[in-house]
Order: sequence, then C-alpha cells, then structure tokens
Amino acid sequence: MKPFILTGLLWLLTIFATQAQQHNIRPKIGLTLSGGGAKGLAHIGILKAIDSAGLKIDYITGTSMGSVIGGLYAIGYSADTIEKIARTIDWDIMLSNQSSLRSVFMAEKEEYGKYVIELPWKNHRFRLPSGILEGEELWLKFLELFFPVSEIKDFSKFNIPFKCIATDVGNGEAVVMDSGEIVSSIRASMAIPSFFTAVNIGNKRLIDGGIVRNFPVQDVKRMGADIVIGSNVSSGLLSSTKVQSAIQVLLQVAFFREAEDHKTEIPLCNIYAKHELGKYNMGSFGQAMDILEEGIEEGRRLYPRLKQLADSLNAIYGPDSVKSNRLPEKDKIKISSFEISNLRNTSIEFFINTLDLKTNHWYTAKEISDMVRHAFGTRYYNRILYALYKQQDGSYKISFEVEENPLTFAKIGLHYDNFSDINVIVDLTVRNFIISNSRDLITLNIGDNFRARAEHLQYIGRHKNFVSSLSAQYDRFDINTYNSYKMDNAYREAGLYKRQYSKFDFNTAFSADRRFAIGLGFKIEFFDYKPVITSTFALEGNSSIPTAYGFIKYNSLDRKALPRRGVKVDAEAGWVLKQSPDVNILENGIIDPGAASNISNLPYPRTVLNIESYYRISRRTTAIATMQSGINFNSSNNIMNEFSIGGLLPLYNNQITFAGLPEASAYAPTVAAFLGGVRYEFLSNTYVTGKANVLFTNFINSSVFFDNPRLFSGYALTFGYNFALGPLEISAMYSDQSRKLRSYVSFGISF
Repeated sequence: MKPFILTGLLWLLTIFATQAQQHNIRPKIGLTLSGGGAKGLAHIGILKAIDSAGLKIDYITGTSMGSVIGGLYAIGYSADTIEKIARTIDWDIMLSNQSSLRSVFMAEKEEYGKYVIELPWKNHRFRLPSGILEGEELWLKFLELFFPVSEIKDFSKFNIPFKCIATDVGNGEAVVMDSGEIVSSIRASMAIPSFFTAVNIGNKRLIDGGIVRNFPVQDVKRMGADIVIGSNVSSGLLSSTKVQSAIQVLLQVAFFREAEDHKTEIPLCNIYAKHELGKYNMGSFGQAMDILEEGIEEGRRLYPRLKQLADSLNAIYGPDSVKSNRLPEKDKIKISSFEISNLRNTSIEFFINTLDLKTNHWYTAKEISDMVRHAFGTRYYNRILYALYKQQDGSYKISFEVEENPLTFAKIGLHYDNFSDINVIVDLTVRNFIISNSRDLITLNIGDNFRARAEHLQYIGRHKNFVSSLSAQYDRFDINTYNSYKMDNAYREAGLYKRQYSKFDFNTAFSADRRFAIGLGFKIEFFDYKPVITSTFALEGNSSIPTAYGFIKYNSLDRKALPRRGVKVDAEAGWVLKQSPDVNILENGIIDPGAASNISNLPYPRTVLNIESYYRISRRTTAIATMQSGINFNSSNNIMNEFSIGGLLPLYNNQITFAGLPEASAYAPTVAAFLGGVRYEFLSNTYVTGKANVLFTNFINSSVFFDNPRLFSGYALTFGYNFALGPLEISAMYSDQSRKLRSYVSFGISF
C-alpha cells in the first residue's frame, strides 16, 4: 500500500477510535453502488473483495443496476452466490418482451417470437411500438431472487438496511425508496428511459434513479455510515463527437443532472473504486462475463485496502461477526388465498386454471414463477406481477397485478433467402373473435413468391389441454430443376417450374404440458406444376392428395431463433387415400404418353419424422444434431408427393433440408438425412456454425420417374449475426456429389 494512503487510513481510524472511546460505538460502514446498466455487474468484484477481507457492511444504497446487486447483497446473498446468479442468467430472454419458448402453449410455438414488429389495436387504431421493454422475465427473476424477504416491506429490516433511488417523472426529483415491495422498487430504480417501462408506485410514476442521483453516497451517509466504500461504474457524459445516434442524444440529455451530482457524491467516499469500463455501454449484456471479470480484477486491486480496514477495526474494537450465509431460510410457502386485479378480456377462472393455482398448497419461488410463465405463455397477458402478504396463521395471500394484451395485433416480419428472395410477412391475429378461448389469424407473404395462410385455433377444456385447428394455405413458388431425371453429377440448373400448392387441414390434439402434443387430423393437398423452362424431364399438370394422419409433437427448445438447448420432434404417420392425378410427363419438352400411363393413384402409407436437438457445451458453444426422414411406402408409381431435397432452411412442404445442395435439387419417395454441427459465439450475437450431413435415398423403394444417387454428403460453414430484426447468416456450402461450392444468404425468420 502506498505510504500516503496508509497514513490517511490510520489517521481516519484514529479519529473514529477517539469517537468510539467517547461513545463506545464501532464505526458503521456504508456501501454505495452506482448505476450503469450492464457495467453494474462489475460491482460483484468489489463485493467479493469485501467478503474476502471479512469486512462487515452496515448500510447499502444503490441506483439502477447498483440497486439490483446491492439489494441482493443486503437481503443476505453472498458475493459468490451473486456471481453464480449473474453467470447463469440468460440475458437475451431477461432483457426482452419474450418469455422462454418452453412456457408457450404447443399450438402457439410456431408463431411465437416470429415477427419484428407487433402493433396492438388500442382505442380503435393500431399503435406504433414504443420500443420499451416490459421485461416479464426480468420481473419474475427478481421475484424469485427476493422471495426469501417477500413479506418484509421495511427495507431497514433486511440483514443489511437498504435504500435505492428512482426518479419521479412528474417533477424530476429523486425518490429514495426504503419500504414497500422490494422488487417494484428495484425495477423502478433501473427503468432507463426509452428502454424500460416506468413503474407505478403509489401515486408516483418512477423511472431510473440514475437520471438525478446515479451514485447515492449522501443517502448512505444519512443512514448513519461513518466510513463509505463507493463503487462507481459510470463513464460520465460522452464527448460531443461521440454523441451520434438519437438514443445517445436522449441518454446524454437525461443524465445531465446526474453528471453534476457526481461531483458532490464522489468526495464523500472514504474508499472509492472507479471502474474503467469505457469500452462497454449500458446495454453490453452480451459481454456480461467480460465485465464481471474486470470487476473481479478491480476487487483484487482494492482488496489490500479493504483488508487493512477490516484488520484495523478489529484491532481497535475486537473481531466483528461476519456470517457467510445471511439469507433467511424460506424454501416453500403455503398459499391460502389470492386476489387478482385488472382482468377484463379473460375471466378469473381462466387465469387461475391457466396458472393451475391451488389454495392451501405449498409452493417454492420457482414453482410460482413457472405458473406465471404458463399464464404468460397463453399470449393473453403483457405483464403478470405478484406480491405475497403473510397472514396471521403463517400462510400467505398472493396478489396478482395483471396487464392484459389487446385481443388484436398486426404483425410485420422480414425475410430473405436465395430461394424465395426478399419477402415482407404481414399477419393479423385476433383472439376470442368468434368464440372465447380462440385465436384467428391471417398471414400473407408478399414478395416474388406469394404465400397466404388462415387458421382458426380453438382451446377446449378447463386447462386448455385440447386444441382444434382448422387451416388453409396457398403457396406459389418458382422452383429450379437440376437434371432431376437421370441426373449426372453436375447438378446444373436445367429448368424452371411455376409450382402452386394449396392445403386444407383439420386436426385435434391433446397436450399434457407445454412440450408435448398428440393428435389426429385430415388434410387434402393440391399440387399444380407448370414448366416455364423445360428441362430433359418435367412434370405438367395437377393432383389432389387426401391424407388421414396421426401426429406427435415435442418441443423443449428454449428459443425460436438460434436455440441453445432443447429438443424438437415432429412425427407424422398417415394413410394417403386415392389421389386424382392429371399429369403429363415431358421428355425434352414433348409429352411421353407411355410414361403418364405408369402413374398410380392407389393409396399408400406414409411417415415423416424430424428431430432437432441442441446441447450447450459451454457458455459460447452449442452442439447441433438433426435427423430428417420421410417414407412413402409402396409409392414407386405415385407422383407429386415425393420429398424435395436441398436448402439450408425449411421453407415449403415435403422439404428435406441438406447442407450442400440448393432447394429441390433432387426428389425421392424415401429419404433419411443426418446432420451434426457446432455453433460458436465468439462475440456478442456474432457466431460461426459448422455443419456436416449425409443423406440416403431409395433405401425402401424408389420412384420410376426420378433417378438419384443413393448417398449424398455435404458441408456448410456459416457466419451469422443476430440482429433485433432476426438472424443474418452468410453460408458457404459444398456437396461431394455436385463438387461445387455454393453461397447461401438468409435473413430473418421465414413464413
């Protein structure tokens, strides 16, 4: 330790020792943690140093992320436990308006998280999105973490007395929160303008306290702190040359007062940790682990001073008891009653049944959060909060504050890929339009390839375990052909089809939980092929294919795009009934009547199986394994229901994706494909994926019309970036059969 620092510290302790001899009181130590968004994770390193030094903290104040970290430490979490929490949080889900895909009804999963913009219908018009995060998962995580002190409404009763700072929107003044609901208080303290919604507490509408008091040292002094340790992650105002975006201008103006406040707060600190985190910003949660490590390093640097302070105080006043485990023990609570506010479009019965809440039952914090996620996953609710109130008999009343979603949304998405080109996807979704507990939607894909879909979804039963769906779909594609009859190994583009496809489908499913569904259905599909550029072999005409089928679905994926863990299974077994083919076979543009006479319309069994699995190897690495299989049994002479091989994305019916070949490179009635890959995220939202796959055809029966190699092998290397608008992927792929390197570009989520 530098001599002048040691001298100053000893001088400070001498003053406190003199006061202690006069009043026989050990000096109180206060801790203040600043706001700073993602940069606030660096505070954890200071807490680890405090714990290692054996220093007992008597008071804590914090703002924004400092209130989160400080609040957790105040109620009894150790620094090591807070570090583990920070390392395991999925920040992408936490800081979004989405919940985990696992909490969504099976029937809703395909539509969930698919669109860039969702416009609610309010007051007789569609409202533009505010770009503000409600953050349901953030609320739930806070409710879980602060569950052990849920009945404590006076923050001075925490293991360490605590206060956090917010700003009153009405007058721009700081609001010091020291009582009430701890979760609402902390959420208000971190409600950064333009990012998070404001929080209503009492008659005040509160936003981020960092606007007026980002580093509340004066408040910890008022609580009674004699010695103050301050940890500051704020970088201050940006220079005028660095203020370039509208968001930066807004934040710069918002934090003018905070910058002035810093000048008076910092001198009040006795030990001051200034973190140099200029290369990060408030939203750098993708670099959370790097920020955490920098905070730990700063803690190591500060440790000698903290240890010297602890040893000196102990030498003067005797050892102070510092408990390693300060968190109150409360694993389960008994819920004896409930109340719900603000329900309008849904009933109390619907809400409680969706939660599956039972009174006079015992629940853990996670079980309550999972129940709330189940209700949120119905898509009827924008926000569900709860508070717990201890009753005289030791049980708890749970009070739900609910904000419902509007029943009508207009949704917009964008998608591009080599096959379908640029597309705008427009959707109108209405709930309870015809019958209660229903969802109706109409979706249009507007681009070079037009697509449309309409669906009515009806939930049945108390717990919505049964669901019926009636849907219609129309697709119009331009499809290249690749010498698909008597192929050579060149796989050159040989022709072009106008392909029209229509489907009418009715099915009913039973879903025991949010991951599994089993059901029966009937569909009729219509195919129409018209050659535009005729190749050596071509089809011309149409056919209708009716199918009775049963299906099993399983989906435990954690997210729609770029899943990191989970399994998705789609299995279907059906009986294709008598078809109605009206098809000509063209050889070099001339109708071959003999070939057309070979076409069969006899029924045949059919199975389809698709399995995707994702496994998180490490924080940045995800293993991928997929299997696709389709078998048309005894259908060598049937036509227009073969499986289409090629493409990196599933875009149309009967497609078997294959890394190495473009869409519709080959057709076969019997296909099995296996793929293995690894995705590595080397920067925040920036990743590279390597894939290798092998595909077998004609291993049970083959088509008399298409002649394919029995084995395909291929590879793809993809560079991707996950934008707010959806993932952008640029791929290079190669097939051993075509012996050609191809590029593939995709953006967004497809129709």
